[in-house]
Amino acid sequence: MRALAVLVALLSGGAGVGHQSPVVVVETEAGAIEIQLEPSRAPMTVANFLRYVDQQMYDGGRFHRAVRLDNQVRSDVLIEVIQGGRNPADAKARPGFGAIQLERTSLTGLKHLDGTISMARGNAPDSASSDFFICVNDQPSLDEGGARSADKQGFAAFGRVVRGMEVVRKIQSGNAPKEQLDPPIRIVRVYRK
Repeated sequence: MRALAVLVALLSGGAGVGHQSPVVVVETEAGAIEIQLEPSRAPMTVANFLRYVDQQMYDGGRFHRAVRLDNQVRSDVLIEVIQGGRNPADAKARPGFGAIQLERTSLTGLKHLDGTISMARGNAPDSASSDFFICVNDQPSLDEGGARSADKQGFAAFGRVVRGMEVVRKIQSGNAPKEQLDPPIRIVRVYRK
């Protein structure tokens, strides 16, 4: 219980319980995206994301992937997202915090709707670390039970875009053969509003 209280205080920037969920600004060379996080529903995922934000580990990063209906490597389960993360050179020089436990959508109640932010992961459920993605349109195949992940465990949604979906759509429309943005869209900085 004490750990939960510490986590809530950390997420709220030291303020008491009951304050508004944190809003994070992702400034990119294409414009700004504001994201409201859901620490009461996805506390571990939000805490992980904010560690990277507070340590300025996304600053100088990039959106490197834009998945559309016309450019997907996989054709069995189509999705629409943009994916971003740290600068690879910085990630090599300054290792992150390791993989986190997957907070499944069946437990959080959060769904992969238009504007949802979620953690990217590898083949194993508990493999997300720092990369994140933002949904364009509703993407139910990314929820637990959905067909996008072979294990059907889905991805950890943890917030939603509250301003700047036009920037998300602009990034998604960029030159992205086989899903890879060429050139990537630079993330100038990410910070709490």
